[in-house]
Amino acid sequence: MKVLVVGSGGREHALAWKLAQSPLLEKLYCAPGNAGTARLGMNVDIKAEDMTSLLQFAEREGVDLTVVGPEAPLVAGLADLFEEAGLKVFGPGREGARMEGSKAFAKRLMLEEGIPTGRAEIFEDHGEALGYLRSVGAPVVVKADGLAAGKGVTVAADLREAEAALAACMLEGRFGAAGEVVLIEEYLEGQEASLLTLVDGEDILPLAPAQDYKRIGDGDSGPNTGGMGSYSPVPALDDGSYRRVVEEILRPTARALAKRGIRFRGVLYAGIILTEEGPKVLEFNVRFGDPETQAVLPRLRSDLLQAMLAVCSGELSSLRLEWSEQPCVTVVMASGGYPGDYRKGLPVRGLEVAEEVPGVTVFHAGTAVGPGGEVLTAGGRVLNVTALGDDFLQARQRAYEAARLIGFEDVYYRSDIALRVIGESAS
Repeated sequence: MKVLVVGSGGREHALAWKLAQSPLLEKLYCAPGNAGTARLGMNVDIKAEDMTSLLQFAEREGVDLTVVGPEAPLVAGLADLFEEAGLKVFGPGREGARMEGSKAFAKRLMLEEGIPTGRAEIFEDHGEALGYLRSVGAPVVVKADGLAAGKGVTVAADLREAEAALAACMLEGRFGAAGEVVLIEEYLEGQEASLLTLVDGEDILPLAPAQDYKRIGDGDSGPNTGGMGSYSPVPALDDGSYRRVVEEILRPTARALAKRGIRFRGVLYAGIILTEEGPKVLEFNVRFGDPETQAVLPRLRSDLLQAMLAVCSGELSSLRLEWSEQPCVTVVMASGGYPGDYRKGLPVRGLEVAEEVPGVTVFHAGTAVGPGGEVLTAGGRVLNVTALGDDFLQARQRAYEAARLIGFEDVYYRSDIALRVIGESAS
């Protein structure tokens, strides 16, 4: 089979890496890809948002399956475009993608269906939103309704921070149209977990859970990012809580979408918080998480391509997945200054020696191939150093050992990824 992976980040490298292991794969294309995907298949110089060119390429090359990595092309309707042309695509259409593209849409669906989530009010007027905010006080969560590259959510500890977040969305236009509608949401306490599930309509098949780190700094300090690290599995999500997430959140959500006439085929990602009252939804995404995918896929023993084809053909109910017992830890290596301004085009050293560490795979995120074939930085999140181990302690040690072997100017990474889980997994 010929497969096209759309996107250029660490998630897409991880997807390409896993798809490349399938005996069903004949040829792999990545558009636009990065320096890591270039080692697995052919990079194609087409941006993920250039839907017309992607369709033309897929038709011209006889692509059998297109896997859409990022959320923006899904929200824009890339899957609809491909399906209308008679091409097989893994990822929901525009209507299903509203679960991520509009937090207001997702929140209304959850509240209407009784799916556990935090209380929230939705506003289009700044004055009304500000009045409500002052009436409920802090801590509180302020969310831009639309896509904001993982940076449109502010967990405000005090009213001043919350008011600034509201102004950034509705007055300053920091997130453009994405911030014209804002949710003011109840602050929930507890550990978080991400649970991705394959969906082919009403049937679902959950993947192994993961936990990611959104804040830039150690101890969950500083501004939100697209994710600075992750690990899988999640000891805090015990068997009972896992079953509740599946039966009270994931399955009812898939049914709710089907009931509304929305044909969802792809991945539904539930960002969960484990409260004293039980698991509740923080957010939904409609694609593989980043960097959760980098910690989940190395543990998957089954054929990912076969699983994706089962989703596309509506045959998910007959599929079973096998998982490694080994835990996995991913450390994100970022450019200095991220999530603010940062430099690009810096040479990356030590990749080969880092991957010689047992259990380690380095997934490229923001990289490009230079004129001389060297690897250069090309984004805020540059690399995802991922390691399997016999236990969390070994996986974590391997990931950080490999990270220390890699260098580029102004490199930054958190030093506490998976630290909290060492004690949990041993107890």
